[in-house]
Amino acid sequence: MKLIKNDKKKKADEPRPNLTERIYQQIKQDIFTFRLLPGDRFSENEIAERVEASRTPVREALTRLQREGFVDVSFRSGWQVKPFDFNQFEQLYDVRIVLELAAVKKLCEMEPAPNLEDLKRIWLVKPEDRLEDGPTVSGLDERFHEQLVEATGNTEMARIHHDITERLRIVRRIDFTQKPRIEATYEEHAKILRTIIERRTEDVRSYLKTHIEASKAEVRKITLHMLYEAKNMQADE
Repeated sequence: MKLIKNDKKKKADEPRPNLTERIYQQIKQDIFTFRLLPGDRFSENEIAERVEASRTPVREALTRLQREGFVDVSFRSGWQVKPFDFNQFEQLYDVRIVLELAAVKKLCEMEPAPNLEDLKRIWLVKPEDRLEDGPTVSGLDERFHEQLVEATGNTEMARIHHDITERLRIVRRIDFTQKPRIEATYEEHAKILRTIIERRTEDVRSYLKTHIEASKAEVRKITLHMLYEAKNMQADE
């Protein structure tokens, strides 16, 4: 595991909450981009030196990442990027599918019809108006699925779904490193939205399940490939 030195000098007067947030975002970004690989071990001192901060905000940032399931800590061996558990991801995807299928069924049956105007403005657009930046589309994709569940008005369902979304984020983001997947997301989201508006319950459930299953399969394939490449790059350094 190779920690990359941060080029930006820490401001002496940077408030600690801001400092902790900056460190948190930086470590999480390194995990998402595989600068820190699943299974990599590191100490608080290594991170503190890299980000030019004391151990206290580093520990606060790492504790937050631990709560979110990105890292683990051991008394003897320090911190570790949580290894990928594809079986767990499969289970989380299965629960996500159950929740979203229930959500779109309710949306098709609601009286009055749910307000989906925000989603329509984003996803029912001409091809030339579509966004192409992967991280941006990834965030919009995440919100698309969350807003479908939220539109049912079932706050408990939305809370559980949000928790699953958080735990899947590290692998779902990888789906948007490939341009064809961005284009497919626009097409499939538009199809799902139109079918909800037309209240075609069984069709939208079928489209939604196919959409999530395709994403799950693509994420697994891309993740394994990116891990292979990242490990080879580290071996060559």
